[in-house]
Amino acid sequence: MKFGKRLKKQVEESLPEWRDKFLAYKRLKRLVRLVPADPSSPRRRAAEAAFVRLLDGEVDRFNAFFLEQEEDFVIRHRARLVELREAAKKVAEDDGEPAAEMRRVRKEVVDLHGEMVLLLNYSAVNYTGLAKILKKYDKRTGRLLRLPFIEKVLGQPFFATELISRLVRDCEATMEAVFEAAGGRSTIAGTTTVAAAASEQVIFRNTVAALVTMGELRSGSSTYGHFSLPPLASPESDLLRCIQLADPVPI
Repeated sequence: MKFGKRLKKQVEESLPEWRDKFLAYKRLKRLVRLVPADPSSPRRRAAEAAFVRLLDGEVDRFNAFFLEQEEDFVIRHRARLVELREAAKKVAEDDGEPAAEMRRVRKEVVDLHGEMVLLLNYSAVNYTGLAKILKKYDKRTGRLLRLPFIEKVLGQPFFATELISRLVRDCEATMEAVFEAAGGRSTIAGTTTVAAAASEQVIFRNTVAALVTMGELRSGSSTYGHFSLPPLASPESDLLRCIQLADPVPI
């Protein structure tokens, strides 16, 4: 699938309030086509400057959105995951009817996990889009803008996903504890409980699509190269395998 179509599909499968936060890929492609192929053209410098300004503006947008979301997750994560573990434990020990409350706890922890996975995917998709559009630009102009620009991107906040990845792992540990308390199996990679319980949730469906996209973007395909993202690593790869085996949602 061409990246433009992949990006459009990913935007459609993202959260509604996130859909205007992704790379303006079509606009950048139009600007690339407007750059005269002739290096001596008087319009070339202005066209190239417009392209670079838009690129810089896109990176600024990514950083602002990513940092806002990351801060929100950090604030919610530290207190809420502890509360959810305690709530699940209390419900499991209750002699009354715990089903409705346990469903609420499971839904909340799955939603929180899903939103964080979507943010990891946001970073991966936008990075890949930048690398792809810069490749088109270099091919059109004969310049070598991609390498220095991507080197700059590697130091940007939206690309630094270590904190979010750590939060995802913490959230998955909480998911295991919650589902184990509810009578499920204790390992995410070896169970379909998480997927089956969440299959009707919009966020979960978006998470499935995001994990599939991340797996494709990070796979060693024919387009894999110096500017590609590394292969998908645990915990995301384990959860993706679990979901694919369970197949609770048509993708």
